[in-house]
Amino acid sequence: MNKLGSNKFLLFTPIVVVAVIFIFSLTLFPSVNPTPKDLPIAILNEDTGVTLPAQGQLNMGNKISDSVVDSKATSQMVEWIKVSNMKELQEGLSNQEFYAAMRIPSDFSATQVSLKSPEPELSKIEVYMNQGMNKMGANIATNLFNRISENINYTIREENFTFYKSQGGNLTVEQAKSLVQPVSFNVTNVNEVGENSANGNAPLSLFQPFWMSSIAGAAMLYFAFKNRTNITRKEKLVASIKQLIAGSIVAIIAGFGFTWIAETIIGFTIPSFLDTAWFLTITYISFFLLISAVISWTGIKGIGLFALLLFFGAPLLSMPPEFMSSFYHDWVYSWLPMRFMVDGLRNLLFFDKEFILVGPTLTLLSISLVSIILLLLSSLIGNTTKKKSS
Repeated sequence: MNKLGSNKFLLFTPIVVVAVIFIFSLTLFPSVNPTPKDLPIAILNEDTGVTLPAQGQLNMGNKISDSVVDSKATSQMVEWIKVSNMKELQEGLSNQEFYAAMRIPSDFSATQVSLKSPEPELSKIEVYMNQGMNKMGANIATNLFNRISENINYTIREENFTFYKSQGGNLTVEQAKSLVQPVSFNVTNVNEVGENSANGNAPLSLFQPFWMSSIAGAAMLYFAFKNRTNITRKEKLVASIKQLIAGSIVAIIAGFGFTWIAETIIGFTIPSFLDTAWFLTITYISFFLLISAVISWTGIKGIGLFALLLFFGAPLLSMPPEFMSSFYHDWVYSWLPMRFMVDGLRNLLFFDKEFILVGPTLTLLSISLVSIILLLLSSLIGNTTKKKSS
C-alpha cells in the first residue's frame, strides 16, 4: 500500500483546485464595476444664434456645446465627437461609430431669449440613443444625458432667476412654468433592439450554443477522419480534404438549422432569414476550421483551449470595448474569434445590414483560409508511419 505522502494525486489536488479557481476567477474581472472610458458620443450644434440690441451676436448652442465637451465630469468617461451636419450624425449611428448623439437645433438661441419675454418658448435638444450598438453602452449614455440635462437646466434656470431678480422679480405664470425645465431633452432610440431580442442580447445568446456545437462538430469529424495512426502523408491529406468537405456540409446544416430554431422555436426576430442563415454558415465553417486546425496539431486535448475561450469570452462580449481594461481589450478581446459572430449578428438583427463579404464576414473568411492552410500543413508535416505491406 502506498504511503499517504507518496500519493501524487493527493499531493497535487490542492494545487489543481486553487489553479482552477484562479483561472476561472479571471473571467469575473471584466464584469466587476466596469467603468466606461472614451465612450464615443456625437454632438451636433445647428444653432444659428440671434442678434440682440446693444449686445451683438448670441449663440447659446455654442455655449452649451462647449460646456458639455469641456465638462470635467465627463472628460474621462466620454469622447465627444463634433459632427457638422445631420447626415454625418445619422451615418455615424448607422455605422456604429457613436453610442449616442446630441443635436442642438437651429432655433435654440431664439427660444432661450424668449424665456425672458412675456411669451416664452420651450427650448429642445434632441438625443439619439444607438440602442442596437450595445445595450449596456446605451444605458450608460442614457444615465449620462440625464445628468447633462439636470446640469444644463440648473444653469439656465439660475441665470434666468438672476435676470428676473434684477428686473424686480415679477414673473408671469407662463414665465414661471418655463423656468421649471427651460430645456427639454427629447430622446429617440435608433437601431432599436425590439421586443424579441433577449433585451438586446440576442447575438450573445446565439453565440454560446453555436460555439459549443462547433467544438462538438470539429471533435466528431476529427475522430471520423484524422484520429488514426499508421497512415501515409497522402492518406492524411485525403482525410483532411474529406474533413473539409464534411465540415462544409455540416456548416450549411448548422447555419440554416440554427436560424430556423432561433426564429421559429426560440422566437427571436430575424429580419432576413437567408442573410442570417448564410452568415451563420460562414461563422460555423470558420469556427469549425479553426478548432480543427488546432487539434490537428495538438490532438484532441486542444479542445480544452476552446472551452476556456467560451468562459473568458462571454463576459467580454456582453460589454462595450470602452468598458474593458487595456489588458482585456488588447490581449483578450482583440483575439477572440467569436466577437466577429456577435458583431455580424448585431449588424443583421439591429442595423438592417445585408449579408455581404465585408466587415465581420470577411474576417471570418480570413480565419477560415488560414485555418485551412494550417489543417493541410498538419497532414504534410505531421508525423506519419507508412503502412507495412502484408
